[in-house]
Parts: sequence; C-alpha cells; structure tokens
Amino acid sequence: MGEFRVLSEAEVRQTLDMKQVIEVVETVYKAKSSGGAEAWPTVFYDFEKGRADMDIKSGFLKSEKLFGHKTVTWFGDNEERGIPTLMGVIVVFNAVTGEPLGLTDASFITGIRTGAAAATGVKYLAAKDAENVLLLGAGNQALFQVAAVLTARPGIKKIRVAARNQKKVHTFIEGVSEKLKDTFNIDSENVEFEAVDALEDAVKDSDIIITITSSRTPVIKHEWVKKGTHFSCIGADMEGKQEIDSKILTDAKIIVDDLKHCMEVGEIEIPLNEGVIKETDITGEIGDLILGKIEGRNNDEDITVFDATGMALLDIFTANLALKSAAEKNLGTVSEI
Repeated sequence: MGEFRVLSEAEVRQTLDMKQVIEVVETVYKAKSSGGAEAWPTVFYDFEKGRADMDIKSGFLKSEKLFGHKTVTWFGDNEERGIPTLMGVIVVFNAVTGEPLGLTDASFITGIRTGAAAATGVKYLAAKDAENVLLLGAGNQALFQVAAVLTARPGIKKIRVAARNQKKVHTFIEGVSEKLKDTFNIDSENVEFEAVDALEDAVKDSDIIITITSSRTPVIKHEWVKKGTHFSCIGADMEGKQEIDSKILTDAKIIVDDLKHCMEVGEIEIPLNEGVIKETDITGEIGDLILGKIEGRNNDEDITVFDATGMALLDIFTANLALKSAAEKNLGTVSEI
C-alpha cells in the first residue's frame, strides 16, 4: 500500500485559497455535465430537527480517477458548549486501484467549497453590474460566503448581513474585514458592510441574495423581490428546509447543482411538492450553463435562482487538492495502511 496522509483543519487551511477552490468547483460542475462525474445517493439523518443532523455524501470523479465520501455533522448546541457546530471528515480514494489516499478535516473544506459554489451561481447568473449583496445568515458559513462572492465579483460595493440573532450579526460585521485579510488575504477596504435591521427594505435594495440558514419556514417574501435579483440558495440541503417564498420561483429562471438531489432536499423541493412549480420549470444544471448547453440570464430584469444542495464531488476534489498541496509542503501525518 502507498502513503496515506491525514490533515487537520489547521493544515488544510495552509493548502487552499478561494480562487483555486472556485476553479475546482467549476471543474466539477463541468465534469458532471460532461458525464465525467457521478453524485451518489446521500444519507441524511436528523438527530433533532433544526438542532442536530448529519449527512454522508459520496461520489465518483471519473475524469480525475477519484472517489470518496464526506461525513459531516451539524450540532447547533455546540456553540454554547464552546466547540464547532460543524464537524466531519473527508476520505479520498484512487479510483483505479481502490487505494485510500488520505483523510482531511471537513469543516474548512466544507466552508470554502460551499462559498465557492454560491459564488459560482453569482458569477454566471447575477446581473453584470450587480453591486449590492444581502447575506441571510451569520453562522459558520458567513465568512466563506463573503470571501467567495468578493473573489468571484470584485466589483461588489456593499454587503448587508441579516440573521435572527442581531448580536451575532453585529459581531460578524465588526470582525469581517480583519478575518477576510487573515484567512483569505482579501482586502475589503472598499466594501461597505452593514447589519440589517429591516429585512424587507434590504431585500428590495439587493442585487444578489445569498441564503445560508437552516430555516424550515420561508424568510424572504415574494412581494419584496425586485426585478433582476439573483438568489444563491445554499441552506436548504435536507428534506423540509426552505428559505425563500415558493412564489419567487414562479417568476424565476431556476438553475440547480444536481437536479435529483435538489428535487429531493433543495430549495425547489417544497415548491415542487406544492405544485407551485413543475420539473419542466427548471432550466437545468449549472454545469450545463457553464458549458453553454443552456441559457442563463437573458436580461437585467430576469430573476435567477441557483439552488445548490452541495455535492460530495466538490469536497472530494477540494480535499484531493489539499492533499497534493500538503505533500508539496510536507504537511500532515503520513502512514501506510
């Protein structure tokens, strides 16, 4: 057997940057569209709805000769315990020999690739002159989302942040510029950050809305949304979750990351079950959009929605990049198994 490398979160952080990961995400989406990747069925389990859950996601990247899986947990009460709410591991295998190549901590990789996924939706679907972003959610994902959207769209001028916990929002706003510089080497000097007091007003004034909550009740109402708005809906990744009003989708061009998974557990799940939209209303997958197989935004008044439930393919390829970089930098613990 060959070498097996294990990377901690701190070591993973030394191997990845946001621009690289956005490129990885696009590569995976294109591979899936071209038949070079398969997302396997996901295993979900709610220990306590809205408070503690886990999922196991896996897949096969034929084009890269890799397969693997990610097991990740979210336990909301961990914040009070003083430990991370999101934890997990990713295991990468050689698809030619079946040999395990390495194991990485999943938290940073999950965060950075999820931010990169949302930003890919923004890159390809938001209006070209979009400047104002509304981020719904101020938890673990918030910093990654901000870093990713600023990387994908350097012209962003204002980012508003909204969440149920106003104290958390203000704490995030106060420290975001320093954290962006320290974690991602991103200079946000020309970006205005603002805590949201009135969500309706913020929605009406936003060009881009990124939702990253665990909500099971729509938070953003149809009548608030202006023409031309782009949504990257990231939080709905389990049956019953929904962040935006179903009616928003009736006026929107809908793009998904993986059609089957999104129909089962994504933002489109409930609107489909309600009969508000039909499967034929979904334009297609984002890999098809990137490759030019389908059309996205046609004009500045189109409302666009990118529904991304998250695919293990993104984690596997990102983890493999981290393992390769770690080998070059002599990071991690190496053993033979």
